[in-house]
Amino acid sequence: MEKVKTFLKRATRVKTVSDDIHETALRRCLNTFDMTLLGIGHMIGAGIYVLTGTVVRKKAGASGVLSYLFAGFTALLSALCYAEFGARVPKAGSAYSYTYVTIGEIWGFVIGWNIILEHMIGAASVARAWSGAIDSIFDGALRNGTLTHIGYLSHKNPWISEYPDLLATAITIVVFIVVATGAKFSINFNSAFTILNGVVIAFIIIAGFTYANTAYWKDSQYGGFFPYGFGGTLGGAASCFFAYIGFEGIAISSEEARNPEKSVPIATLVSLAVVTLLYMLVTSSLTLMVPYYEINTSAAFPSAFAAVGSEWAKYVVAAGTLLGMTTSLLGSAFSLPRSVYAMAEDGLLFQFLAKVHPKTQTPLYSVAIFGLLSALMALFFEIDTLVEFMSIGTLFAYTIVAASIIILRYLPVSRCQFKLKPEQEGQQNQEEVSTEKSSIVKKSKSHDDFGKLRESLREIPILRHLEPGNGVVWATVILGALFLGLTGLLIYGFHLLQQTTWWAILLVILILIAVIFFYLVIVAHEQNDAFLTFQIPLVPFIPVMSMFLNIALMMSLSYLTWIRLGIWMVIGFLVYFIYGIHFSRENRTCEGYGPMVEYHGDAKLPDSSLSTMEEEVKEQQPSRREEGYF
Repeated sequence: MEKVKTFLKRATRVKTVSDDIHETALRRCLNTFDMTLLGIGHMIGAGIYVLTGTVVRKKAGASGVLSYLFAGFTALLSALCYAEFGARVPKAGSAYSYTYVTIGEIWGFVIGWNIILEHMIGAASVARAWSGAIDSIFDGALRNGTLTHIGYLSHKNPWISEYPDLLATAITIVVFIVVATGAKFSINFNSAFTILNGVVIAFIIIAGFTYANTAYWKDSQYGGFFPYGFGGTLGGAASCFFAYIGFEGIAISSEEARNPEKSVPIATLVSLAVVTLLYMLVTSSLTLMVPYYEINTSAAFPSAFAAVGSEWAKYVVAAGTLLGMTTSLLGSAFSLPRSVYAMAEDGLLFQFLAKVHPKTQTPLYSVAIFGLLSALMALFFEIDTLVEFMSIGTLFAYTIVAASIIILRYLPVSRCQFKLKPEQEGQQNQEEVSTEKSSIVKKSKSHDDFGKLRESLREIPILRHLEPGNGVVWATVILGALFLGLTGLLIYGFHLLQQTTWWAILLVILILIAVIFFYLVIVAHEQNDAFLTFQIPLVPFIPVMSMFLNIALMMSLSYLTWIRLGIWMVIGFLVYFIYGIHFSRENRTCEGYGPMVEYHGDAKLPDSSLSTMEEEVKEQQPSRREEGYF
């Protein structure tokens, strides 16, 4: 039993936040503008040129405009959580670092392992799309030539590509070489391509609206605005979500930002707003040019311009496609080695992966090894398989980050590793309220209250016996489980609800009641709102909504995707239990790990008489406030 306790203690230890959180072996050279363009470039490429045609043609029709809006809103909730953590923990690991600091090591490893998979597959899938765009310009000559001279890899296999994509492999290697040259050069390269791509997108929007026919949205003979119903619009939103995952690259680059506390929140919110607007505008121009059922999913915009008699425009669109996909590929290639570096630096992956080249100040071993793995994925796997596999790991990471925000906001100050604002004075300058029997100093909200039940609710059964913060942790975990059950029932048992099956309806009602109850359990505790860095509003509502929407999108993915995730996680756990848990920096630092910061409450009472107690308390208050934050 003692061994089990020791093991659990080691697996759930949290990462110690250093006194100088800005210290890094990487080069801090990025400003807010650089990071904003990094986010836009990472998000805008594959979404517009690859996803838009498929979403409109097969899932949503003209209402794909709303699909992008809904997906953008869901991404915004996750992005706000990332922005708060990114400003507070400006480290390359992004969600991995946030989870490690807040929940514990094994959860941090799980998230980090999934982020590595996300960026590897992200780079490979965009490289495949880049190759496909080139092939479409030459009317399939690359595909036909490869099949003729090399042959088939598979026939209609859902996992393996039909033929080895040598061009996708080559462009992946080239982009990783660019990333290896250094952060500033990579970002300048990205910024130039993103601005040029923006010019092409402006052309698509303006030119598309000049051929607009509003009948395609209004008349039933063309399917109207909702040809697949509102359910199709929501299904399209699940697919569109892939287009927004690039905002995480901003958080990952925070370790190379000059002023991450300011740059990360601003770059995240601005890039998401710009990208959502652009997606909605290009989708509008596409669906107003031609009926949704005539859109070519593999070359949506070139075929649409050809249909309205502008053959020449397809070459402009092709140039934009290559620019956009190059920036998207660069975003994944930039983020991947930095995620690996963060885990290796903490000892959870092999130490040599954390070595930084003194000249380029980039983790070259991580760039080389994982760049090669991405290139091999681009060579052998189909793009559809890659995209769906990536989505589930990403959504899982977003869910855990949202849960981490809730847990962190309700931790007691003794377990909080971040600098806090000083305690606030009472509203009336702590004026004394005197009676005949006593003299009482009016007390303001104290840091000691964080994580505890609100004063009027401190006699609630069960909760009153839990340590501060633990009630919120359990409520958050249970909410996640309830959301899994609720979304599973709504997605896979929707036909039962339509048939008014009594037990299905009753189950939904009971789950909703339980969701409300555990949400109120979280609200019943005192929240820590004294952080010095950016804080998202409406906690716990925003992170709880983010958890629900992310879990709903995860549950909409196929069972094969869950199987693939399971295989990847088995490999990850082998790495962690054979290597990571033993060589973790936290394991080397101290055996009996405890919080980095201990909160010092009231100072020792002075050796004075009780008659002077009130005066002494007043003298000690400023010192106590100074010790309550770091």
